[in-house]
Amino acid sequence: MPAAEEIVPETKDWTWVLDRRCPECGLVSSDLEVASLPGLLKESALRFGDAMRHVDDVRLRPDPRTWSVLEYACHVRDVHRVFAERLRAMLAADRPTFANWDQDATAVESAYATQDPVEVEVELLEAAAEVAALYAGVTAEQQERSGLRSNGSEFTVRTLGQYHLHDVLHHLHDIGCDDVGRA
Repeated sequence: MPAAEEIVPETKDWTWVLDRRCPECGLVSSDLEVASLPGLLKESALRFGDAMRHVDDVRLRPDPRTWSVLEYACHVRDVHRVFAERLRAMLAADRPTFANWDQDATAVESAYATQDPVEVEVELLEAAAEVAALYAGVTAEQQERSGLRSNGSEFTVRTLGQYHLHDVLHHLHDIGCDDVGRA
């Protein structure tokens, strides 16, 4: 199997999805309310688990430069963890700056392709539930609290959640669950 190092690193700034419909997955992130995030995040985790159980080889990449279903599930698990950390920081401090997260380095260092799919599914469900609970506790007053990504992109709690959900649902699209933007 090709090594994770062969994946082309992601260099796009995806913050534009907060302003317009994603032409690839179809999601209109700006239509999402914070109150809808917990259910959508937990449902997406269930869908990843279902996808992992229903592919012939969860580790098989469709091509050498595209992650397998397992690798995407590992990434989404880690996305939930990173966004939980960022959301906690935004709720606890005024305008925190988030540490940079190199998702490609994490994939290599964590050897996504070699992880146990059963453990990944459990961890993905737990991470989604944890961050969903954080969003569920956000009050109307907290939705406009802000934080900064290391590149200077500013988010509010609301836009962080919209961006977070897009990332997750976009990866469902990447693994062939093409109805993500129509929920």
